[in-house]
Amino acid sequence: MAKPYGQARTAPQRPQILVVDDTEGIRTYLKSLLSGKGYDVLLAESASLALDRVASNDPIAAMLLDVMLPETNGLDVLREAKRLRPELPVVMLSVVGRAATIVDAMNLGASDYLSKPFEEPELEAAMARALGEAEREDVAAPQQALEASGAGDKAACWTSDKMVRIHRILEQVSDADVTVLVHGESGVGKEVISREVHRLSTRSHGPFVKVNCAALPEELLESELFGYERGAFTGASNRKAGKFELANKGTIFLDEIGEMSAGLQAKFLQVLQDSEFTRLGGQADVRVDVRVVVATNRNLEEMVAKGLFREDLYYRINVVNVFVPPLRERKEEIPGLVSHFLNRYCDQYRREPLRISDSLMEALVQYSWPGNIRELENMIKRVVVLQNEDSIRDELTLPPPVAEDPDTAPEELVDALDLTELTSGTLSLREIGRRAARGAEREALRRVLYQTNWNRKRAAKILDVSYKTLLVKIKECGLTD
Repeated sequence: MAKPYGQARTAPQRPQILVVDDTEGIRTYLKSLLSGKGYDVLLAESASLALDRVASNDPIAAMLLDVMLPETNGLDVLREAKRLRPELPVVMLSVVGRAATIVDAMNLGASDYLSKPFEEPELEAAMARALGEAEREDVAAPQQALEASGAGDKAACWTSDKMVRIHRILEQVSDADVTVLVHGESGVGKEVISREVHRLSTRSHGPFVKVNCAALPEELLESELFGYERGAFTGASNRKAGKFELANKGTIFLDEIGEMSAGLQAKFLQVLQDSEFTRLGGQADVRVDVRVVVATNRNLEEMVAKGLFREDLYYRINVVNVFVPPLRERKEEIPGLVSHFLNRYCDQYRREPLRISDSLMEALVQYSWPGNIRELENMIKRVVVLQNEDSIRDELTLPPPVAEDPDTAPEELVDALDLTELTSGTLSLREIGRRAARGAEREALRRVLYQTNWNRKRAAKILDVSYKTLLVKIKECGLTD
């Protein structure tokens, strides 16, 4: 019989585990198993008894919680338990391994999720993780695995608590073969997440094919995704397989899915529903076996509400929803990322190994990172190439480019006026105007590209130029993302 809640208890010598399951056989089995592994075990057959235990003074180290309970859903118990004891580790148990339920549980704070029936080593590993006994290994494992897979460009991003939690979600849904929607600001590492989905899946030995939906105009994107038959259009001299065919038995990653046109959205929906499509200019259906991962930095729910994105497609791709937080919320990753990029670009550009100063590291940690990991990578690349910290030190104290004074004279105009003085006015007014126009054009391009997160199609529309003209101008002005 439990002691009154207000009465002091002597803490047990062994960690105390609360097992919550409405099936007596499962409770008995888990008590026997956990007792043999060195734990004290408390039992509860209902949600109300479980929450009474959580609200009491029982020194519970962790809870094993069944998703299916007679009184209420286990997720509701999880939510209330986390409200009562936020620090309490909870491992969910269920015979229903639905991906959406797994994600909901992890987002509510569950430390792990086991599908019944499970093996003893699985339970042991889950309890070790829940109690912090394997904390260091948990952080290192995904990072090492990613590096070993050859996709470790940003492996240091797995070191923060938020990214470790994301990795556990990916592990839980790895064999579910469902569509994954990865969203977050530009530059946060969505491709790294997508590649890890592939690496953890049963398709890891198959191809991983990436398509950037914002990088190509609509007509080219359709042929890139679905391929075409000979004679489908001018220049189609031979049949070409699309990216979906190339990704057969593997994973296709569609980046910037929010930029896909309405017509392509309909054809993409058909692939998700029927696993088949028709090449441009073709008659026969092509069947594929592909896992789909999509990513976006746009709010798809708002786009659906505005009629800019198909509602049926949104629900098709939003099976497992992974939000990647911005770098400003994961600042503990910055030292590791800096070290990684220093080593990478010192090797690439054949520079001597570098170590940045403590003052610069402090500035990097304090910076807000509007461009996230991509911005950090470009800054470190600049330090390596120029072998000079001053090249980025001033930038760390300035607002992002979009907030700069619009009246600031373009660099080319200042150079032209300076040259006029040096040549005693022999530089013609026409030449000054030409250089000023080039500078203004470059500045306009830079600002619009920054505002659109380097979405070239949107930038071309804003600037009222063709997509091809924009690409030429970007190259002429020497702009890079």
